[in-house]
Amino acid sequence: MAAATAFTMTALAVGLSAPAASAATHSVSIRNLQYNPATISVDVGDAVTWSNDDSVFHSVTGGPLNSPDMEPGQKYSFTFSSAGTFNYRCKFHPDMTGSVVVGGSSSPSPTPSPTGSATPSPTPTSTATTPPPDGGSSGGGGGEGEGGAPVGTGPLPVSMRLTDNQGSWYDTNVNLFGGRSLAVAELPRVPLSKTASSLPGVNLDGLPLVGEALGDGALLGDDALGALNGDLSGLDKFDFDGSDAPLVGELGVDPLKLLGLDSTKEAISTVLPEGDPRAEKAATLLDQLAEQMRSRPANSSTTLADLPVGADLLPLLEDIQKYAETNDLELPVTANFDISAPQAASAHTVTGLIWPDGAKGFPFDQPGAFVGKTSVQLTEPGLYAFACKIHPYMLGAIVVDDPLTPGLDFGKKLRVNSRSLNVPSDGDIIAQLVQKFFNITVPGNWQKYSNTEDRQWNPAYPPAPILMHDSEGRQEIVPSLDAYLKNKFHTPKTLPATSQRPGVPGVGEVWVDTQMEKTAGKTKSGAATKIDVSTWTVDRKVALPEINMNNPHNMWTDREEKYIYQTEWFDNKLDVFDRKTGEFVRQIEVGTDPSHVMTRTDTDQLHVALNGGSAVMELSPGATKIDRRIPVQAPGEKVAHPHAHWMSADGKTMVTPNVNSYDSTVVDIPTGGIRKEATGELPIATGMTPDSSKVYEANFLGASVSCISLKDSACNDGGAKTHSKQIDLWRNYDPVKGSTGPFGGLPIQIPVSPDGKAVLVANTLTSNITVIDPKTDEVKKWLPCDAGCHGINFGAKKGGGYYAYVVSKFSNAMSIVDIDPDNNGDISDAKVVGRMVIAADENTKTDDRIVDYAGMGGQGVLAIPLAYNGWVQNVPSNAVNDQLTCRQRNPLDYESKCS
Repeated sequence: MAAATAFTMTALAVGLSAPAASAATHSVSIRNLQYNPATISVDVGDAVTWSNDDSVFHSVTGGPLNSPDMEPGQKYSFTFSSAGTFNYRCKFHPDMTGSVVVGGSSSPSPTPSPTGSATPSPTPTSTATTPPPDGGSSGGGGGEGEGGAPVGTGPLPVSMRLTDNQGSWYDTNVNLFGGRSLAVAELPRVPLSKTASSLPGVNLDGLPLVGEALGDGALLGDDALGALNGDLSGLDKFDFDGSDAPLVGELGVDPLKLLGLDSTKEAISTVLPEGDPRAEKAATLLDQLAEQMRSRPANSSTTLADLPVGADLLPLLEDIQKYAETNDLELPVTANFDISAPQAASAHTVTGLIWPDGAKGFPFDQPGAFVGKTSVQLTEPGLYAFACKIHPYMLGAIVVDDPLTPGLDFGKKLRVNSRSLNVPSDGDIIAQLVQKFFNITVPGNWQKYSNTEDRQWNPAYPPAPILMHDSEGRQEIVPSLDAYLKNKFHTPKTLPATSQRPGVPGVGEVWVDTQMEKTAGKTKSGAATKIDVSTWTVDRKVALPEINMNNPHNMWTDREEKYIYQTEWFDNKLDVFDRKTGEFVRQIEVGTDPSHVMTRTDTDQLHVALNGGSAVMELSPGATKIDRRIPVQAPGEKVAHPHAHWMSADGKTMVTPNVNSYDSTVVDIPTGGIRKEATGELPIATGMTPDSSKVYEANFLGASVSCISLKDSACNDGGAKTHSKQIDLWRNYDPVKGSTGPFGGLPIQIPVSPDGKAVLVANTLTSNITVIDPKTDEVKKWLPCDAGCHGINFGAKKGGGYYAYVVSKFSNAMSIVDIDPDNNGDISDAKVVGRMVIAADENTKTDDRIVDYAGMGGQGVLAIPLAYNGWVQNVPSNAVNDQLTCRQRNPLDYESKCS
């Protein structure tokens, strides 16, 4: 009644304040990823109608404007009852902005929140409809329910907030096993014959996994273990050594509780009618299972059908599950996701990475990066993992358990958002991704090297029992995921001291974005780290606390080497600071999630890729103003979200990898004309040959590299020239059985050496570097790398040749690779010739005190002087740059210019 009264009073107020006959209606057309017109002036009482005349989803979001997600052809109307300037944007394409000036006011109101949470205004009329709550492909889900817990059950949701904070990008507001990105949920078995008090939300304490876990929002140690699989006091402190094979009976924990069989008993007794003999029989058989598991190894899987109890237990459990499916109320778990300031300063996606085969509403994705909320219902037991396509190491996972099975369910078969994989849950690719999930989202698992001593790397994983299935559908129990992953991936390992330095110094300096570093004067993470490669010392850290620089990702410099241009990948700004002093110069807003920046060789203008947008921004030298917006998709095409572009030596051509549309855009820079080229899945970075004849795209989810010709056919395929070619990084890999040799996964940065001898690919999944020969476009060699291998760029080696500087997101070290140590033109002897920690030492100049993650987060790499063709010819003459050889100054035409 109170709500109805409030609504009536609001409607009455609207009627009293709105002018009558003089009101007008104005139109704004949404087409070509723009509001047309972008700015419109109206009178108080006028209405504005937005029409989606595009081929993709849009919204009108900001302040009082809060449209539903608008499908093509839909409209949204709003009547303005007060004067002011109202700014808005599209939540799916945050670089699309517009404004409504009401009553001719010249004093704008405060910029509304992009989530539309400003002061309420009269209720708008709208013909748009909200997408279905199953979160299918219609635009990102329709639920906006808030709340939730790390342990969800049916209507009790699991909630994750996407943030800019290192190690908690999908934040559950709970610490499970050292990370904040994991949640556990349960598909409850609620008998229809029971009273309403059995339903979740009415009597949560009656449901397994829920109760104390919902208390203070923190699950640590025994509390976390209790929520997952019963009272496992002390198990989280058990030090599993990968070299040992402990038996379940040797762990000092009751196998009944270790495997969660006590919870299974309880669930069965709840599901079956009182006095049903199957409950007692199941309890007896589960006790036998616990005893028979005592002699099984804790660090590998056991096929339940192979145990003596399996012949009786498995058919009984299957019978009980069928009974439950017929007689229970199914309550899928809702997962809520929130992207909003101040935790998230820009736009993201919530994209399904792994999900159980048959799960409704999957594959789950959005039309593009957005700011706001979305939901999806998890209908099947198993493992669900989510990533942001813009920032693909932002990961969250939810394990949805069926209480009528032993252990926590990973599902029978799992879909993987790569190569259309549908694999058994015990497949090697699942183990690879699960291990990397915990290595990435648990900062305690990051690799911390020392320049002077060996250290042990012993990543920890949840000591939880996992129920998997093999290729034949047989159930396998893993008593401890921690022991299983340590055994499979041979940890702990020794991290050798990074005491090796190249015998020949480099020329100049290398800047690295240590994006994870946290400093005292900022709420956001990240610093730019300068390394003197003539002495191999960390010279300076630039965190820019005065502007709270947010997750610096990639850098470039101007023709005179006066500035460092620095993108804020989790924000919407480009920063400029003095290269020599580290002093802040200026900041300019460019658009959502700027990722990479480069300069034109002919004009020295900057080009900044909007990773959360649909364009590349062209800026004046010095980044003093925006000169032009260059769209990288045609009208009506899916928003591109370009990431790591590359520019040609003559400044005429730019190529972008488009993570959202799974293609590449070739841009004619002077005219802005574009053409599209096919790639693999989620292309994320570009490398270009020095003669600008072809480019290489690293396909992050495709586990491949695309070679694309820019003019004449230049890609090599078995001795013939072809326009394009896919280079498979999985030739030695079976996603179910595992590898037969080195392979690459989740490839990212992919530079071509300035002399065109080699292409290097950083692989995040496999922590290695792929060496590709451009003469054959075939893989030539594999080199080691660290956890989260990410950033590579080339710089000049003193006396001739080049070094590749390689850094990793989840390591504090940098590797130096020489692609041709003896300078004979054969890259088969490419090798790592040096290693060093890139954390600050007592001699490092800093502008803010580093308080955590020292040297971590290596992503963007910039070597100065610029060594690439087109740029190197323009570097100024000085004591450092004059060390460049004639051949380094002229990487293509050295034969005619160098004697």
